[in-house]
Amino acid sequence: MSDRSTNPLTFHSLYESPIVSVHDYRCRHCRGGPAAEEHSGSNHIVLMRRGVFCKHLGRRSVTADVNQAVFFSNGSTYRVSHPADCGDRGTVFVPSPRLLNDIIREFDPSFDDRPERPFPFVTGPCDSGVFWRHYELVRRLEAAAPERLEPLWVDTTVLEIIADVLEAAFARHGLARKCRRNGTDADYADRAEAVKTYLGSRLCERITLDEVARAVYASPFHLARIFQQQTGVPVHRYLTRLRLRASLERLADGTKDLTALALDLGFSSHSHFTDTFRREFGCTPSAVRHEPGRRTLREMSKNLIV
Repeated sequence: MSDRSTNPLTFHSLYESPIVSVHDYRCRHCRGGPAAEEHSGSNHIVLMRRGVFCKHLGRRSVTADVNQAVFFSNGSTYRVSHPADCGDRGTVFVPSPRLLNDIIREFDPSFDDRPERPFPFVTGPCDSGVFWRHYELVRRLEAAAPERLEPLWVDTTVLEIIADVLEAAFARHGLARKCRRNGTDADYADRAEAVKTYLGSRLCERITLDEVARAVYASPFHLARIFQQQTGVPVHRYLTRLRLRASLERLADGTKDLTALALDLGFSSHSHFTDTFRREFGCTPSAVRHEPGRRTLREMSKNLIV
């Protein structure tokens, strides 16, 4: 990472997986510019969390702020100016080439004619829902140690954010959209069942979306879409609910050590388990464990919808 005392622009890695990397950036430039020409070394998307800057492309310029997603194509050149003294800060999403290609093909039928230029626009809308999911993602990535993160949740959340801002950008710019169906409903149902089998046999493991996709011979993007279509919930939430159901059975059988139970079921810590349990059931594992009757526990387990 750059030395903050000498470089006004710094980057910090928040997360990396085989399909995506996420970085925090902070710019401390004062009002001024346009500065010297810059070169993009990857295809990436920036979502702002604070401040504003202007991206100059020849005689044209666009404004980047918290209401916009900004797209940088690999090999593109541009200059940046800063209209205010407050600086700016945001998040850089760098999808793997295969993930980005899968998403772009979903929304742009002409993509295969220009694979070297995936973004036919420079900015697109960032609506309130995307902004909030982005904000919460960064907050959780910054707060948790890497080994305590749930990779499947991060992968799925980042993929959804990227897909949503791309879909909104294509719609905003009036570009044609074409949804390709590469399989039948029966194929999709079979893939979803294969995912359920994979998850059910790996409750205590740290699983990435890429691993699940490879196991069922699908791309991460299409797997995430197919699974939610077939089950009504994202892959990571389905796994979490499987783990919670298993915890209810263990509590009903008299398990005392909640930390050991949490780790055995793939939660990163006692607190992670407790927080997730409370959000799902409205009470803590300790409270449930001390219920006078175990019939209640078993009924909760049976009624948990996955």
